[in-house]
Amino acid sequence: MDSINVSPVSKLDEVPRCILVVDDEVLIRFAIADYLRECGYHVIEAADAAEALELLESQPGLVDLVFSDVQMPGEMDGFGLARWVRSNRQGLPVILTSGNARTAELGADLCEIGPLEAKPYDAKSLAQRMASLLAAAKRFP
Repeated sequence: MDSINVSPVSKLDEVPRCILVVDDEVLIRFAIADYLRECGYHVIEAADAAEALELLESQPGLVDLVFSDVQMPGEMDGFGLARWVRSNRQGLPVILTSGNARTAELGADLCEIGPLEAKPYDAKSLAQRMASLLAAAKRFP
């Protein structure tokens, strides 16, 4: 992943914003999580939606943005996770990602769930997109 010279984290933030990265593909999850840490974010990782829900429910004010793959094993996929976030953590930004073209089309139709980032994604533009969403969003109480 490309590194960037300017951190997208605002200097006005006393505490780095926290991003929850949810992806069952370990190498992909580690790569984007490491890149986001290099950008100055605090990153929490989850392997599936159930693990992500556990984190979101146990520490409701910790996460400032959720970045999740759509297709994951388990009872809930990324769309289900995004719907849960919209219902239970209103105002918490969600970005979904998928390498499946059909899933990307479905995500575009379900725009209220949040922006869909197609795989493979460009880490630098993804970090900039996250910075924009975080700047527009209030910290979640």
